[in-house]
Amino acid sequence: MLLRRRRERLRGWVRQAGFRAYVATDRRSPVSELSARLLRKAFPDHWSFLLGEIALYSFVVLVLTGSYLTLYFDPSLAEVPYSGSYEPLRGLLVSKAYESTLHISFDVRGGLLIRQMHHWSALVFVAAIGVHMLRVFFTGAFRRPREMNWSIGVTLFLLSLLEGFCGYSLPDDLLSGTGLRTANSIVLSIPVVGTYLSFLLWDGPFPGTAMNRRLYIVHVLFVPGALLALITVHLILVVYLKHTQWAGRGKTNRNVVGQPMFPSFTAKSAGLSLMVAGVTALLGGLAQINPVWLFGPYVPDQVSTDAQPDWYVGFLEGALRLMPGVEWNVAGHTVMWNVLLPAVVLPALLFVLLYLYPFFERWVTGDMVEHHLCDRPRDRPTRTGLGVAGIAWYAVLLMAGGNDVLTVWFGVSVNVLTWIFRVSLFALPVLSFLVTKRVCLALQRHDRQLLEEGEETGEVYQDLAGGISEQHEPVGPEQRYKLLVRDIPQPLEHPGRRAPWRSRIRASLSSWYYGDRVDMPATAEERLQVSSRIADPVAGGVVDEQETG
Repeated sequence: MLLRRRRERLRGWVRQAGFRAYVATDRRSPVSELSARLLRKAFPDHWSFLLGEIALYSFVVLVLTGSYLTLYFDPSLAEVPYSGSYEPLRGLLVSKAYESTLHISFDVRGGLLIRQMHHWSALVFVAAIGVHMLRVFFTGAFRRPREMNWSIGVTLFLLSLLEGFCGYSLPDDLLSGTGLRTANSIVLSIPVVGTYLSFLLWDGPFPGTAMNRRLYIVHVLFVPGALLALITVHLILVVYLKHTQWAGRGKTNRNVVGQPMFPSFTAKSAGLSLMVAGVTALLGGLAQINPVWLFGPYVPDQVSTDAQPDWYVGFLEGALRLMPGVEWNVAGHTVMWNVLLPAVVLPALLFVLLYLYPFFERWVTGDMVEHHLCDRPRDRPTRTGLGVAGIAWYAVLLMAGGNDVLTVWFGVSVNVLTWIFRVSLFALPVLSFLVTKRVCLALQRHDRQLLEEGEETGEVYQDLAGGISEQHEPVGPEQRYKLLVRDIPQPLEHPGRRAPWRSRIRASLSSWYYGDRVDMPATAEERLQVSSRIADPVAGGVVDEQETG
């Protein structure tokens, strides 16, 4: 009885202390207003919106596991005799970076699990960002007013590649050392300033002794700090600009329909975070990755076959292998086109295109309306075709980065395989674009047929004349809404031959983008309702949030 009273007094004291703290904080900051708005924020419940959360929770796993690894890792390249548990390397002179990596793997309790979880979560983090960006691209979620968030996402993707490369290079094993030697060659290929830049980064000729410590600082301090800051800004913009959503009954361009952040979305998101951590732990415990003890320490004059970087920078390796050996000697300077073009110019162009694409599409369409409804990829065949062509282009470069392994697997000459990839690099994206565009238009025709004839019931009937036909039933209101509510711009009218060349190019691009289309059958009333659903929220009012059960 006495113990129960003490517990009740303690609980009462805790509640009172918490209430006083909340009141004191609320008097000095807008806690109540912000909490009320944030906790009732509506989140769409479609699975595709969880891809960004997978990236977020992978980043959390990265920070936690990376913090543990920093307690034991030494980035120094000073040589010491190895005396750890891995017998095949005992007595061998290795760097402290390599020795500490082996120490984590074999002598620290749980070290190998944490190290492999860190590596796997890095791969999942980059993959989730990439797939999330593809979802945003294919659904048009980068359009106004989300151009800034798209640019932040591209920057996050770029920083994640840099972060992954820095971490991949730290153990000073033969594989990571080969990657650093490739990076040094890329820096040297920059005309005029390449040599000076290489000496600045490596503090002397390659391999030097300073690069690993610098990569370590970049890996554990600068890039994580930038990632954390950009993720915070990204999430703030998501809350401020509201989520996009798929078309459906009750969902318009002026509202957001979904479940409240608390308790529905919070419970789902917490469950997803535990799933991401659990899957990463399973991968770290069951799937071996980056066994540096098998590669051995880095020796500058040695290299092995089957030496590929992680997949996210594998396209650079493939581009280097496909580029012919072309060098020019200009005014005493060697221009290494075989390295400069695939490893410097190509990725620079790739990210410039990613940054500028939202503004390019807005210029082509002349569309200044805010968009909060997602496009179905089939309704934008040209954009979808460009996206699939980019994926095909990346896939060719990624496979070309392992041409030595594929040669062994398939018993084909490496020269023949290299030429196959060279031709495919130009032919496959074009073919993918044409096929994807045709498929999208075919799917639009199928949607039109559904609206005109209805869905097949699987039943047939025979008329008095003996003819047999299928029975159809009209599509439901939910599906009809989804098929009709779509926002496809009309092609711009051609301004004529005397118009400025920019206007003529813009009109031609607009016709190429939106000239091929399949209009859906709808009544005048339905067309009026569709126009109201996709109307500009700036002209029609602010974006409201509505909750579902």
